[in-house]
Amino acid sequence: MSQPKSVKPYGDQMDDGAVQLSFTLPLPHGPLAREVAKKFCEKLGFYEVTVAAMEDLGENFTFFVVYGKTDVSVDLSSVKVLAPKVQKLPREKIDELVLEKFKRPIVVVGATIGTDAHTIGLDSILNMKGFHGDYGLERYKAFKVYNLGAQVPPIELVKKVREVNADVVLVSQVVTQRNIHIQHLTELIELLYAENLREKLLIIVGGPRITHELALELGYDAGFGSGTTPSEVANFIVQELLKRRGL
Repeated sequence: MSQPKSVKPYGDQMDDGAVQLSFTLPLPHGPLAREVAKKFCEKLGFYEVTVAAMEDLGENFTFFVVYGKTDVSVDLSSVKVLAPKVQKLPREKIDELVLEKFKRPIVVVGATIGTDAHTIGLDSILNMKGFHGDYGLERYKAFKVYNLGAQVPPIELVKKVREVNADVVLVSQVVTQRNIHIQHLTELIELLYAENLREKLLIIVGGPRITHELALELGYDAGFGSGTTPSEVANFIVQELLKRRGL
């Protein structure tokens, strides 16, 4: 099947423009809240709007699930995707490459920094079990992994990087209220520069609102979003370090 020139949302049938939206309004549960939710979606340009569900959250807040349709489509030729480029190699091949080229395991330090207490994403990449049958970096012979867990102050992460002579820093950020993740990530980069560690490191950030483009803007080497597998990260690390070292 050839790729279309443009796409629009799909619900019951191709190109019907059907979408589902969810949001909260600061209104008490009732007819007024329902009508305001509908009008809000219509102002966004949706038509055939239906409030499929509404839930009283208490304290004069109501949560909505709304269906609507749109005529908006996206021209695929106008979309440019910036993402880390890797060749997918099996775990055994990665282990062989690192043993042959580096003569030692690659040292990886990972943490969720600042006030962020979420470690599910970090653990799924680093821990031996991984997720969805894709083993984490601890399963590879190619890596020596230090998982520092959650709410790690950036200065403590920097100390660990120096202590273990790390090659790679892997940072996870989930909590993003008021762009606090930007503050945390910027602080870490500034500390690494101040300690003369930045240039020797491969620094990766991941999280549900992280893009490769954002990561590069913040001074990181790569950004991975939701759905990233451990093997993708493993391949990127090894291939990028090999390229940097001319191996």
